[in-house]
Amino acid sequence: MAVRKKTESKTNAHWEREALEKIALSALGEQKIARRWGIFFKSITFLYLFVLLFFAFGASHTKGGSGNHTALIEINGVIGEKEEVNAKDFFESIQRAYDSRGTKGIILKINSPGGSPVQAGMINDEIKRQKKLHPHIPVYAVVEDICASGGYYIACGADSIYADANTITGSIGVFSVVPNISGFMKNKIGVTFDGVKTATYADAPTSTRPLNAMEQKMMQSGVDSIYNTFKSRVAEGRKRNMEYVDSIAQGRVWTGTRGLNVGLVDEIGTLSDAIKAAASMAKITTYRLKEYPEKKNILEQLFNNYKRTVSLHLIESELGVDHLLMMQQVKKVKAMVGVPQAKLPFTISVH
Repeated sequence: MAVRKKTESKTNAHWEREALEKIALSALGEQKIARRWGIFFKSITFLYLFVLLFFAFGASHTKGGSGNHTALIEINGVIGEKEEVNAKDFFESIQRAYDSRGTKGIILKINSPGGSPVQAGMINDEIKRQKKLHPHIPVYAVVEDICASGGYYIACGADSIYADANTITGSIGVFSVVPNISGFMKNKIGVTFDGVKTATYADAPTSTRPLNAMEQKMMQSGVDSIYNTFKSRVAEGRKRNMEYVDSIAQGRVWTGTRGLNVGLVDEIGTLSDAIKAAASMAKITTYRLKEYPEKKNILEQLFNNYKRTVSLHLIESELGVDHLLMMQQVKKVKAMVGVPQAKLPFTISVH
């Protein structure tokens, strides 16, 4: 009897072990199947993304190709040596546009409140230089939301200017600002400033004291000189005399419709209208658009956007939204201190 129970115990233990092994093997098998399906779906997803990126990348690099085309150069943002729009980048873009075989016309797509009159003047000079070298290739400017001050400084170098009826344009003027923080520092913080210098105007312009009469005169002279150069470029580009340009300049802001009436704009139209006009002047019916600078591939765009977003979120988490906006405005003002500006002196925000 004892032997029989012992045998049954061994049988039961063996059966339990086999059952556990089968369950374990079954679980391992299911895991392998799940892993294989996971690899399969990941591979499909990767292949899909690869194809998507391939076509996106390919489209951005084959858009122009060879054959007849209109070159599109984007001028979007504030103008300055270290800003979104600068002379160096523009020189490279317009040279590549002219060097490209099949370029039948060039369109400057402008959306800028202005900025550095030096950089805007250099870009205007380059447009004129290239037009003399390539008189058979027309240059059109298409202005979008804003084409003011330094933005218009660039646009007036084109053969023809297209604008929307509600475009903000004009603002032909130059200004320079120097904040005087001496009263605030003394009365609110209790800080005063002392210093030594090698000459009367060695520290000019400075924010630690008011400008004296001679310093104001010197700054005004510089601003007037730049303003006269600005007006002369507009007069040359728009084929008007200096007296007339002065009557519509003086920092005045115009809509696209009113700009058309006073001669700052040639047509109320869109990018498509300018493209058709360029094709008509070149006497071609088959053409396409080629963008300069060439668009970055989608991976670069995603990576750059990610870095910018993360940086802003980190700063915002430390300072808060209001202080972040204040910091950005302070940086903009700081960059303008003592430097002449051909720029819209206010910001337009639509809510």
